[in-house]
Amino acid sequence: MWFVRTLGWLACVVYSTIPSFWLMVHPRAHRWRARVRSPLRVLVPAWILMWVGMGALTGPWRGVALYSTGWTWIPAALLFAAGVYLYLHAGAHFSLAQLGGLPEIRPGHQDDRLVTTGIRARVRHPVYLGHLCEMVAWSMGTGLVVCWLLTGFAIVTGAVMIRMEDKELEKRFGEEYQRYRDGVPALLPRI
Repeated sequence: MWFVRTLGWLACVVYSTIPSFWLMVHPRAHRWRARVRSPLRVLVPAWILMWVGMGALTGPWRGVALYSTGWTWIPAALLFAAGVYLYLHAGAHFSLAQLGGLPEIRPGHQDDRLVTTGIRARVRHPVYLGHLCEMVAWSMGTGLVVCWLLTGFAIVTGAVMIRMEDKELEKRFGEEYQRYRDGVPALLPRI
């Protein structure tokens, strides 16, 4: 059980920093695209430092559990499956470059196109919804206080990041993105 809880904590540490990574990108996307050298040389080490910082900050509490029961892994398994489903469908109409955010940071990237089909016809940010499913699954399964707190942190920073990403996408795609944003929810799909 110790190993699984540690794995859950580490997964939540990494997932919780994803919005913070994108908060470095979206407000300054035009600056990143203007650079001659790859911005990933700066962004990736900064993101890894976030992991280390978040791990150091939360590490002392990684053994504190709200509860400890095996049955919580049943709904957690369903959330893991939902996350995998979302990842697979989010990648269906996106290239790896788009999934990695290269159009946001590289000028004139060939995959700079708005995709509104497939799962993106129901939810604008399916990858982020997948991340949320995975974090809630780890939190629910492990019962760790720190996983729940990291999930809360990711929700708050993720909400800010999605707003910034929407603004950046509106600058890149104009009215086409405005119509898309107005018709498709950000995270929670309409059934």
